[in-house]
Amino acid sequence: MGRLQKYLDHPLLIGYALLMRYGRWIPDKLYLRLQYYFYMGKKLDLRNPKTFTEKIQWLKLYNRKKEYHQLVDKYEVKGVVAPIIGEDHVIPTLGVWDSFDEIDFSKLPDKFVLKTTQGSHSSLICRNKCDFDKGKAEKLFKVWLRTSPYDKFREWVYKGIKPRILAEQYLELEEGEDLVDYKFYCFAGEPLYCQVIKDRTTQETIDFFDRDWIHQEFFGLQSKITQSKITQSKITQSKITQSKITQSKITIARPINYDKMLEIAGKLSKGVPFLRVDLYNLEGKIYFGELTFYPAAGLGYFTPEEWNLRLGDLIKLNGKD
Repeated sequence: MGRLQKYLDHPLLIGYALLMRYGRWIPDKLYLRLQYYFYMGKKLDLRNPKTFTEKIQWLKLYNRKKEYHQLVDKYEVKGVVAPIIGEDHVIPTLGVWDSFDEIDFSKLPDKFVLKTTQGSHSSLICRNKCDFDKGKAEKLFKVWLRTSPYDKFREWVYKGIKPRILAEQYLELEEGEDLVDYKFYCFAGEPLYCQVIKDRTTQETIDFFDRDWIHQEFFGLQSKITQSKITQSKITQSKITQSKITQSKITIARPINYDKMLEIAGKLSKGVPFLRVDLYNLEGKIYFGELTFYPAAGLGYFTPEEWNLRLGDLIKLNGKD
């Protein structure tokens, strides 16, 4: 009865639950308006969007080009970026399959990475094939292959992408080191900020740097809906994630060949109002990761909050600003 009472006391929770269950029947614009309100606790302004999160929702609806589908398919995009930045910056592909049953593990090396071609947060790292739990992996990929960012967040660029499993070469690091993510926030082909994510397996940190590698005061986090943060029938932004993910306490060195990373990010984001270009840098050896049109589905929040507006000012929407 306690769980039911919480839903009765806070009607927005009921609305959110219904949206997740039956939302596939709702048109994109109305769906995004409802979802934005549930996540952000305020109305979505699509007529005159100003903030970063509002403009990302606008881009979902109105910046739709067929070629974007190929850019977010983790396998197909390699054929697009290789001629632009060079094959040596593309992580080698070990195989691609329609289902988990098709994978011949005997032909894979001892270390590899498996991921879906159409999703996010759907990858597994194998550092020792003898210890790899194939049964668990199969269960995960059966779920992941049925999941699309379009279904839950109406991220249009993923709509209709064929779900497959991609195997890539494992990027070897020094023992005890974690792979660092360098995510460049690019505005019409200009990489103006770099988001650095470190220590994912221990205490994850998120830091932003400008083009000159000057550390910034802000950092962005994915917002979460939690019952403990409901006040006056409004779902507010959870601070739980913020307490777990913080800025790094140590100085993050400017990566080797950083100027080359900026050049690559600029080339790959040319002609797009906003695009995040994800790269890796292993002692100066740069690898392409992926392209992201809608970070955190445009439902994250920034600390301090003013950066939501400041970053939004940098996105130009087809003559709207």
